[in-house]
Amino acid sequence: MKNPESISYSYLLGKAWPIILANAAVPLLGLVDTAVIGNVGSVTDLGAIAFGALIFSFVYWSFGFLRMGTTGSVAQALGADDQIEIRAILGRALVLAVGLGLLLIAMQWPIRLIALSLLDGSAAVEEITQQYFNVRIWGAPATLATFVLMGVLIGLGNSRQLLLVQLFLNGINIGLDVYFAGVLGWGAAGIALGTVIAEWSTVIFAVWLIVRELDSRREPGSEFWPRSRMLDVSSLKKMLVANRDIMIRTLLLVFSFGFFINQSAQFGDVVLAANHILLQLISFAAFFLDGYAFVVESLVGSSLGAKRRDLFDIAVKRTSILALVTAAALALLLLLFGDLAVAVLTDIEPVQAAAQGSLFLAAIYIFFSFAAFQLDGIFIGASFTRQMRNAAFLSIAVFLFAGWILIDRFGVNGLWWAMIIYVAARADALLLFYPALRKSIDA
Repeated sequence: MKNPESISYSYLLGKAWPIILANAAVPLLGLVDTAVIGNVGSVTDLGAIAFGALIFSFVYWSFGFLRMGTTGSVAQALGADDQIEIRAILGRALVLAVGLGLLLIAMQWPIRLIALSLLDGSAAVEEITQQYFNVRIWGAPATLATFVLMGVLIGLGNSRQLLLVQLFLNGINIGLDVYFAGVLGWGAAGIALGTVIAEWSTVIFAVWLIVRELDSRREPGSEFWPRSRMLDVSSLKKMLVANRDIMIRTLLLVFSFGFFINQSAQFGDVVLAANHILLQLISFAAFFLDGYAFVVESLVGSSLGAKRRDLFDIAVKRTSILALVTAAALALLLLLFGDLAVAVLTDIEPVQAAAQGSLFLAAIYIFFSFAAFQLDGIFIGASFTRQMRNAAFLSIAVFLFAGWILIDRFGVNGLWWAMIIYVAARADALLLFYPALRKSIDA
């Protein structure tokens, strides 16, 4: 993209909406799993599905760096028009993802043991959770490889293909879940098997899509994966360092939400349940804000690769304006219709009252969160991962200090204000490094 004005608002919206839909498709799968087991299984099966999904969500979230690290590198290579490097990045990242997936399979016994020891379920639920885990773990290499493949698609700016891959995954998964658990009556193990088959099928489909496109750009007679580029020591080192930094940043983010939930529990079960519901509404808002963040990842990486600061500036400005407007609209919708949303999610009156009492604070959090999402996308696209790691340490320190000051004095409201301060601190910490990032792009 040579002309900054071609990065119009309509162009950005056209790139963002498939990502928003792809993000929204993720919780749909969990909803279908719950609905299938809830109608054909037992309470024990339902509890096992909840535990199993929680275990794999935590494990896989720790490897989110495979998606983020790949996106920035691919976008930069695209901006530099280095098609060989794009293919090499794909190859290196896939090898790493499959290797880590095989390591998870090899370590399944200690992972399962530790996970179940941390969960407080009945003996029957834990037994079925173990059955679910024993099947689902075999999809680990496919799941991690899918992170890489989605990172490539985002880096290339192919948001519609990203949506296609997500719909393919969910479509197969839902169909197999209904058949295995609903028709054959295999329960939680059937749900796990359907997920594993869907994950491996999706890897094959996504690899076919991406390889077909990259092969069409390959110069005649050149290797698809040149060994010299695949095994380039400096590129391998850069990939590993970037992934390490993003993993540390992600674990700190996981810790922050874990701290919030743990502190919520100190106020009793009602507050814990109410804050959980509000976090679901915040997660829904994140689907939209992530759409612009993913788009800016690709555009920033391409701008850096092409050494075009003018493209960088217009991409950052316009995606940020769209994200700001969207965040304001989402916060307003929560204020206007939050009571109804809470009532849909729970009919327990004390929980409804507690959640509705904090809706205003959740709306403030959503409004301020857009800056953190946008800056995350900018720094991922530029592969400024060390700065992301350092900013994560700074912001978590601010969060813990704010919590220490506010929770004792203001109770639940103090906890929410600490979270609001935290999401603002995430953005402010990254802004400290933003001038250096922008300066690194040759004008």
